[in-house]
Amino acid sequence: MRSLAFALGLLTVLPVRSPAPTPRLGAGALRWAPVVGAALGALAGGLLVGLAALGVPTLAAGLLGVGFLALATRGLHVDGLADTADGLGCYGPPERALAVMRDGGVGAFAVAALVVVLGVQAVALGALAGAGLWAVAAVALAAATGRAGFGWVARRGVPPARPGGLGALVAGSQSWWVPVAWWAALAAAGLVIGPRAAVGVALGAALVVALSAHTARRFGGMTGDVLGAANELAVTAVLLAVATG
Repeated sequence: MRSLAFALGLLTVLPVRSPAPTPRLGAGALRWAPVVGAALGALAGGLLVGLAALGVPTLAAGLLGVGFLALATRGLHVDGLADTADGLGCYGPPERALAVMRDGGVGAFAVAALVVVLGVQAVALGALAGAGLWAVAAVALAAATGRAGFGWVARRGVPPARPGGLGALVAGSQSWWVPVAWWAALAAAGLVIGPRAAVGVALGAALVVALSAHTARRFGGMTGDVLGAANELAVTAVLLAVATG
């Protein structure tokens, strides 16, 4: 339960009093992350359905849903996506990429990634706005799938790219089968929504695996920013798959 409290304090804006961070708590928090994500997704889905019931235009409802998820996580994952995009977009050795990621500015690659990824999320959420409880389930599934990717990025054998920060706290802390088990369970749950949901989970998992492999080579390991980028890509894959058709 201490790990769950740490996960809530780290991954949400809830005023949860959590213990001081340790590698053990960080590892436990990543294992709880899909549960936290599912809860946030359910809340975002409920907001989406409520806005649709009030007659809010679908795209506006989708944008507000994206905004809610960003606010509920202090923008942690969105910031990770932006920094990872800038790091991957620069030239030079890993040290150069990590320096770009530490910089407080937002570059062209970050802007492009945010516009595309968050734009697709907003349109997909808007398309689901009139689906009632199915929309709530779909957004919960997407948010849980995104957080399940944390375990793969922080799997054993992948070192931290730099000392300090969330990446160094959790790097190498997860057995490979933990995220795989989460993805398998979520894909099975997605079949209740429909085959497209299960396909979305599989696509999201594939994107996380590819991102982790590429960033580990490019940065010399994993960082906390890569966790955020992995989450946003997987969430987008599930939402797009469910909303398509």
